[in-house]
Amino acid sequence: MSAASTIAPARPMTVPHRRIEPTIVEPDSSSAQKRQRGTSQCMQALARANEVRLARAALKRDVAAGRLSVTEVVVESPWEAQSMSLSELLCSQRRSRKLLASTGLSEAKRLGTLTARQQRILVGALGAKLARP
Repeated sequence: MSAASTIAPARPMTVPHRRIEPTIVEPDSSSAQKRQRGTSQCMQALARANEVRLARAALKRDVAAGRLSVTEVVVESPWEAQSMSLSELLCSQRRSRKLLASTGLSEAKRLGTLTARQQRILVGALGAKLARP
């Protein structure tokens, strides 16, 4: 005899039939204010992100054109460069991987998180690179 034949057949469950009436929920004014505040906060964040993107683009253009040196950016560390990675900054001047490998700094390292010692090392390496013919 198989195990399947010893199992009793399932009985259908009986569920009492109730009619569920839809309820209309009026929008609460506080939830509308929260939604509006959330949208406003989102728009402010988007505006800030756009402002940072534009400022970074201008900074990269200045570095690429020679109006500003990477060394100055590293030393001054302006607000728009705080969250830029080193490779992002150095690529605008066409020198990245070899220079960072010589300093022992990661390409993903953010400019705003450099210690004073790391800044000195990077500025020294940049100075040595620029001094070469």
